[in-house]
Amino acid sequence: MVRTPPPVIVGVTSGQPDAVVLAASEFAAQFGAELICAAVDPSRFVLEELPDGSVTSASFDPDSLEAPTTEFDPGLAAQIERVLHGRSVTWSTRALAGEPAQALGRLAGTVRAVMIIVGSREPTIRHNFRFFFTGSIAVKLAHGQHRPVVIIPLQPVPFGEELPWDE
Repeated sequence: MVRTPPPVIVGVTSGQPDAVVLAASEFAAQFGAELICAAVDPSRFVLEELPDGSVTSASFDPDSLEAPTTEFDPGLAAQIERVLHGRSVTWSTRALAGEPAQALGRLAGTVRAVMIIVGSREPTIRHNFRFFFTGSIAVKLAHGQHRPVVIIPLQPVPFGEELPWDE
């Protein structure tokens, strides 16, 4: 009996540097595993979890006329396809909803992922403001998972230099 290796999950967002998906594809290739690119929309809540780990979600806005959906952002899917074109890794997408660390962790449990990969936060004022209110997804995952969490550095700061958010 041939056993399929457990997948690798990477958290993806619009505008995210390609380095995160590229590094995640290298991990997946090393394991001979599928790469699952998961995008979490925190402005929506889960109505139903589907067998593949994706969800049907609805807007938190009670005045929203949007219908419940399972759709993955087509623009983000096109970006991922461009980045992974020609790479020898099988990949798929999942649209998730709710608090990002919980959603990624729930997906990892459902598909029995070998690891979760996320990008580090970018050292900008906008990201610092968001971090103040939402906290670090990587830290939340690291403390709430029994599987490895890999953080891909975005704009690393050399040791000994002051970090932009400490200024």
